[in-house]
Amino acid sequence: ESVPIITNFKLAESLSSCRVLVVGAGGIGCELLKNLVLTGFKKIEVIDLDTIDVSNLNRQFLFQKKHVGKSKAQVAKESVLRFCPSANITAYHDSIMNPDYNVEFFRNFQLVMNALDNRAARNHVNRMCLAADIPLIESGTAGYLGQVTVIKKGQTECYECQPKPTQKTFPGCTIRNTPSEPIHCIVWAKYLYNQLFGEEDADQEVSPDTADPEAAWNPADAAARATASNKDGDIKRVSTKEWARSTGYDPVKLFNKLFKDDIMYLLTMDKLWKKRKAPLPLDWTEIHHLEFSQEEACGTGLKDQQVLGVQGYAQLFHRSVETLRSQLIEKGEGAELVWDKDDPPAMDFVTAAANLRMNVFSMNMKSRFDVKSMAGNIIPAIATTNAVIAGLIVLEALKTLNSEFDQCRTVNLQCCSFHTRHTVLKHELHHVLFYLVLFSICFSHLV
Repeated sequence: ESVPIITNFKLAESLSSCRVLVVGAGGIGCELLKNLVLTGFKKIEVIDLDTIDVSNLNRQFLFQKKHVGKSKAQVAKESVLRFCPSANITAYHDSIMNPDYNVEFFRNFQLVMNALDNRAARNHVNRMCLAADIPLIESGTAGYLGQVTVIKKGQTECYECQPKPTQKTFPGCTIRNTPSEPIHCIVWAKYLYNQLFGEEDADQEVSPDTADPEAAWNPADAAARATASNKDGDIKRVSTKEWARSTGYDPVKLFNKLFKDDIMYLLTMDKLWKKRKAPLPLDWTEIHHLEFSQEEACGTGLKDQQVLGVQGYAQLFHRSVETLRSQLIEKGEGAELVWDKDDPPAMDFVTAAANLRMNVFSMNMKSRFDVKSMAGNIIPAIATTNAVIAGLIVLEALKTLNSEFDQCRTVNLQCCSFHTRHTVLKHELHHVLFYLVLFSICFSHLV
């Protein structure tokens, strides 16, 4: 079966004059920008509020170590122009939800492509495109799964027409600085477990994010914070595990650092709390002297379904740290523990840490049963999934620009065995794999 190149010469010529908006310059966004310019798109505007973190470098190939702390949108633009200088790319280091980007702004484009990582922004772009009557190509990934769908007012259902499952991937600055849902605190607690007792991962940092773009709107300021290291007057940075080891995994010191000192530091980032309720630090000594009558378990039923009070979770945190510390000692020098939701001490630790953080950020705390069910469903980002999805976005974009809406598909990428590959839109994947190989060859010669 042959794969057709763009044989519609009118469409091919129109690509250079077609004005498109890419919302997001992260995992999917980097791949998408590369695909767009290599396909022939010349007039591209890209917007992203985020700044580059070390943990992005393993999958967002337009960024290098020297770019850490800088605007994703701006660096993505500069990197793309290196291998396609004829492209006309405008970058915005800003939130797409800023009122400046109104319906009139969206009407400037022939096509909008989402490469976002949070539902609030997706909902907003969906509504703006409907109001402006501009086609939107929505996309997303979760581990080895991915989806691309075309949204056109009056012809397809919109992003919010169907209920969506609980989100399983979250921005790092949300996890570290501004959690707003219990799942954010549960993800943070799982990351904390690995940082203290397991294999450290730069993607799973738990300390306050000093380069949070929302806390420092000036990109230069964000870059300066991110690259601060061992210069005069700075405190030498050590890993969370190294610091914990230096204290002998003292539960009280860990508690006060995580739920008091780090929270007090977050409060100094005052821009974060102008429109949010500020967190309330916890102090071990104060909690330890609370009357237990104020901390009785809430509700009835099985033990795992009860919700404890702050003192109860503080005591559970203390006991679980002591147990996990003993396990590390038994395993010997340099040993690591692996988190397992069916391991009682590990589950105790995540339940306690997550609920204490929920309390700090004024959320209703959850039972061990609820925490366990959510903690088992967190999915990492996969670079190859982003690449395939970005290729599919371009294929759907070509159909949309050619007004072939009857040919547009909601494409679901899923992992399956070789003998069942015909169930996964073989025709579409055949095309996208061809283009990915073609783009890779062109890119290798241009860089």
